[in-house]
Amino acid sequence: MHPLLTHLRGLAAYLLGWWLVGMAAAAVLVPAVHSTWGWTLAFCLPVASLTALAALAPYYVCRSRPLKPARWISALLLRAAAAIVLAVLVAGAAALWNATGLAFGRAGLVALPPSAWLGLVAALALVFILSALAHDAALAQQELQEAAELQARARLHAREMELQALRSQVDPHFLFNSLNSISALTHLDPAAARAMTIDLAQFFRQSLATNGLDRIRLDEEVQLVERYVAIEQRRLGDKLSLAVQADAACRAALVPPLVLQPLVENAVKHGVRLLDEGGRIEVEARRAGTRLELRVSNPVESDAPRDSTGLGQGLRLLQERLDVHCSEPAFVEVERAARQFTVRISLPWQT
Repeated sequence: MHPLLTHLRGLAAYLLGWWLVGMAAAAVLVPAVHSTWGWTLAFCLPVASLTALAALAPYYVCRSRPLKPARWISALLLRAAAAIVLAVLVAGAAALWNATGLAFGRAGLVALPPSAWLGLVAALALVFILSALAHDAALAQQELQEAAELQARARLHAREMELQALRSQVDPHFLFNSLNSISALTHLDPAAARAMTIDLAQFFRQSLATNGLDRIRLDEEVQLVERYVAIEQRRLGDKLSLAVQADAACRAALVPPLVLQPLVENAVKHGVRLLDEGGRIEVEARRAGTRLELRVSNPVESDAPRDSTGLGQGLRLLQERLDVHCSEPAFVEVERAARQFTVRISLPWQT
């Protein structure tokens, strides 16, 4: 079915445009054939309506025989033949409709000379050829959009696989270190070993629960961050602390999964853990109009190496994931001070 036939408002606007064309044609015919407005409109408006519907028919020709480099000549000939056939059929129907004037004692609704009928056939053929070209352009645009969507889905799948690959490299080290800590605590502080075991199990349970989800509530992401930091605090003690600032509205906002936890993980691995005095990781979420602004900040060594691009591999991957997940632009920005590293994320507000 033609796409326009499934959109009533679009179809109504399309028909209204053709009725305006019919009225314009009537304005030309009234003085040309010495007719009245009533009889001329009675002829032109139905013919315009029939032409409007017939102009949708080339869509099916274009769908069945798209313009391809290998057979564009035959495709164009088919379109020209279809346009001529449609023009003859519509002109024939117009002639039959014009003949209904006999019922009112007239030679026709309007008195058109033979040359006018030939001109009508030529004009209709041109209209239908243009309609075919317009449908070709629309179908080509549709193909481009479908190809872009397919490419986006493929890119999302590839990025998610890359994310899983990165996590499969990080998680075993995190698990190995955690299990070593649990083993040491078993003799020194059994209660702490049990608490760390529970934290570890709940962390991986929550982490696995995000697999396959496009969106989760920010509160769930914050809980995952807090669970991760609680485990690391068992190992680092007072060297590591976490401060989260997010009101209830922000916590209810929807975000792609694992948008904060990898940043906090990097903040511990490349920041706090390398400092003798440790430090505090700050996570902040706030609404700015139609945007959700996230910030993760942590102390770093003053002589820590800098990425010349401003984004490391993990942050570049996060930016690409946001580009695919978000319908509106999303941004990942890095701010590096002397002893402070901050990642800012701006994404569309969604609940």
